Amino acid sequence: MPLVRVDRVSKQFAADRGARVHAVVKASLDVHAGETVAVVGESGCGKSTLANLVMRLLEPDDGRVLVKGVDIAHLKRKAMREHRQTMQIIFQDPFASLDPRVRVGKSVAEPLAVHGICRGEEAEERVGRLFELVGLQRIMMKNYPHQFSGGQRQRVCIARALALNPELVIADEAVSALDVSVQAQVMNLMLELQQELGLSYLFISHDLAVVERIAHRVAVMYLGQVVELGSREQVFRDPRHSYTKRLLSAVPIADPRQRTERALLTGEIPSPVWPAGAGPEVVTHVEVEPGHLVAEE
Repeated sequence: MPLVRVDRVSKQFAADRGARVHAVVKASLDVHAGETVAVVGESGCGKSTLANLVMRLLEPDDGRVLVKGVDIAHLKRKAMREHRQTMQIIFQDPFASLDPRVRVGKSVAEPLAVHGICRGEEAEERVGRLFELVGLQRIMMKNYPHQFSGGQRQRVCIARALALNPELVIADEAVSALDVSVQAQVMNLMLELQQELGLSYLFISHDLAVVERIAHRVAVMYLGQVVELGSREQVFRDPRHSYTKRLLSAVPIADPRQRTERALLTGEIPSPVWPAGAGPEVVTHVEVEPGHLVAEE
């Protein structure tokens, strides 16, 4: 039984004149205990919407999200609050994720109070340990968000995500707003925390260089659908879907001697917006090798 199973989940949003944005279309993937599953694709392909569906920040139109075998879409408020402790999320912009009027120590302690775990000195001690765990000093608990660098603010957000001892952490473009050197530091921290705490990650990113370093398995999304799913080695060394190949060919290469000619793309950019009563054709997957699924083209 996987820790989280996304089973043919769909989500649409209303557009002008009755049209619908098909943000996620029959998407399926599993996240097992202790592994990192990366969801990659261009902006607007549905990655963040999928993450919000897993967290139940959005309600799915169709399909199921199973957490430890329980379909969370039908849970009442009290039962859902208990499952909130199992899953936490780190957002892309750490500055927007923190209240600028509240000291960061209080922000990290807030989940402990909301879930009735502890307050006062006990909460302060737990927050202090969390700050040390993510590489920050305890004295920084009294600072405000604007007194930190971008990397330090993201470490605060990681500490807040770990406050409830979650089993799954969703990282929604968690390093894309950081400098390259700081990205490496935060990624190393996430890898260390995974080994130390046994965390599972659902890692949302468009940066394939980051994904290749951190992921165990990779799901490639295109226009709301998962078009390729496999281990990191399968997807990066032997991509089968044409969209995956185009994504990998677009990765910048520092050494000019390793550059190759790229086929130029022409024509209109496909849109996820469909008129009322219409929608995209749902892809069918073929297992080209054990664990490697590719959408038929």
